[in-house]
Amino acid sequence: MRKKFVLAAVAAAAALSLTACAVESSPETPAATPTAEAPATQAPAEDAGADQPALSAGQQQARLSAENYLATMGFSRSGLIGQLEFEQHSTDDAAAAVDSLDVDWNEQAVRVAKNYLDTGMGFSHGSLVDQLVHDGFTPEQAELGATGAGL
Repeated sequence: MRKKFVLAAVAAAAALSLTACAVESSPETPAATPTAEAPATQAPAEDAGADQPALSAGQQQARLSAENYLATMGFSRSGLIGQLEFEQHSTDDAAAAVDSLDVDWNEQAVRVAKNYLDTGMGFSHGSLVDQLVHDGFTPEQAELGATGAGL
């Protein structure tokens, strides 16, 4: 229960941080573009490939939100889609947006695992793997995440 609360608190802090960035920008000091600060695990839209259909307006908005989230914290694929659904993007738009990004989900698992270890909650290897699976990572991604984080 404590660990779920920590994840909710981290997500809330990230949302507040994103909101603060939007409020602090002005015409004289525009906010940084999400793609400029996004992790290297994301490819720009033009690199999406010719075989991939163009995103609808709703999917583009969901993609922007997904890029912002990935720039601030780690997510599993299903966790990111769930977060976009929480923002009232449709499931189809959220999934299409997330799938249009080039994300290394193993790297995201390590990122999330490191964040958990930084909380000082005393995870064992097994409990961290279980928490990552609960967060939507596959068992293989969760195992890589825990190992990659040093447990």
